[in-house]
Amino acid sequence: MSTQRKPEFLDQDISEQAIQDYLEEHPDFFERHKILLGRLELPHGAGGSVSLVERQVSTLRQKELKLERQLKELIEVARANDVLSAKIHELTLQLFAARDLQACVSAIEQAMRRGFNADHSILVLFGDSTMFEDIESGRFFRVVDRNDATLGPFDTFLQGRGPRCGQVRDSQREFLFHDDAEEIGSVALVPLGDKARIGFLAIGSVDTNRFHPGMSIDFLARVGDLVAAALKRY
Repeated sequence: MSTQRKPEFLDQDISEQAIQDYLEEHPDFFERHKILLGRLELPHGAGGSVSLVERQVSTLRQKELKLERQLKELIEVARANDVLSAKIHELTLQLFAARDLQACVSAIEQAMRRGFNADHSILVLFGDSTMFEDIESGRFFRVVDRNDATLGPFDTFLQGRGPRCGQVRDSQREFLFHDDAEEIGSVALVPLGDKARIGFLAIGSVDTNRFHPGMSIDFLARVGDLVAAALKRY
């Protein structure tokens, strides 16, 4: 004769909510009614059914796969951050070794092109161009007066306080990249100093998804702080 305790609502008209509440309050119910647990079946697929235990196992497997994907993503992010940290460290060493502005600009250009794999990049400094005539760095380096009308398309960015990422207007691309403007799919604009007081660094990519508004800008902000600090020495 069975001695298992019966639920107090067994002989009453009950609602689904009552059943749910009871099971939540008595999590050991199916442990005490193992035969019932084995008999329960749930709808599955094209008219078929599976046992409650099988459904639970399936649910746990799905959760396990989700956790594995999340763990994999975290590992990939950690590895990418390690790589970026190493590149920032290398740039720091190169800037410390630079003995003049020419060497500093060259170090920044090399880091953008080789270290950070930028398709196109340009360093824009604000000032009198005649004071930088001895600097040779091709199209990478440009000196512009802060009040130059050609900087109009960048007004919002220049008044901001952090990097901007995404697709830019045609006028901005043409100002920055000239003949290569049509190749540029996305751009990262990095201010140098508070409200870009010194200038800014523009990094262009042919990939429209390389730089986007939703990406983390911590790495870019650190590069901007590092480059600004190095340029202040000169």
